[in-house]
Amino acid sequence: MRLLFFFYFPFLPFQHLQAKLPDGSTHSSTANPHCFYRTGSMGLLAAVLLAALLPGTAWGAQALWPDEPSRICSFQSLGGKDSEFCRGNLEVIYPELGDVGCTYIPTCHQSRWRISREWGSPQVRYPQADKSKKYVVVLVDPDAPSRADPRSRFWRHWLLTDVPGAELRTGELRGRVLTEYARPTPPPRSGYHRYQLRLYEQPEGKHISLGPEERVSVGSWSLQSFVERFRLGSPVASTQFLTKHHED
Repeated sequence: MRLLFFFYFPFLPFQHLQAKLPDGSTHSSTANPHCFYRTGSMGLLAAVLLAALLPGTAWGAQALWPDEPSRICSFQSLGGKDSEFCRGNLEVIYPELGDVGCTYIPTCHQSRWRISREWGSPQVRYPQADKSKKYVVVLVDPDAPSRADPRSRFWRHWLLTDVPGAELRTGELRGRVLTEYARPTPPPRSGYHRYQLRLYEQPEGKHISLGPEERVSVGSWSLQSFVERFRLGSPVASTQFLTKHHED
């Protein structure tokens, strides 16, 4: 099991971080002064050394900020078949967490509550996007109402079309909204839900829309029929994160 660690240093400037993953690829993320920092093994060592050098701090059982809750938050990466869904370096970025692609949303800092009750739509970034093309962004839950009984698969949480490649490179999406963003809200005691983000290249000149029945309900959506109807083909990139009800 691989753990990714986040450290929160309010006094550090805006910066770009990059970590080398076990498969040889690199993962990079950008954090602002109020964000957790994702680090690899070298980044973790650097953070530990920095903490040790700061006046009035100690490393061990005592928190770096004794008067406040611990600001160290660990993220567990997905494994097995769940990790195989993540491909193409597609990033899904939430406030304070950074890129949550291919991870479990942690319990620390009320992250599961905040992603389901507080935070709005994430940034979606695809650095390889072609500026001359448009894309379709789909966010679905295949585990509604639960992974053991997914009778309402797929639950549509977000659907954007006509997204310019230039916007995907920055992560600030506008495009044309067919389904407004709905926060991940797994029911109590339903276990972990997968929230899958799929990116399709939109055929040139193709106008994409939802049918009357699709507009009425976001549950039990036939994603495959939608893809076939507009000849979207396979996703050019995809990622997912897992979370469950914040009180479970």
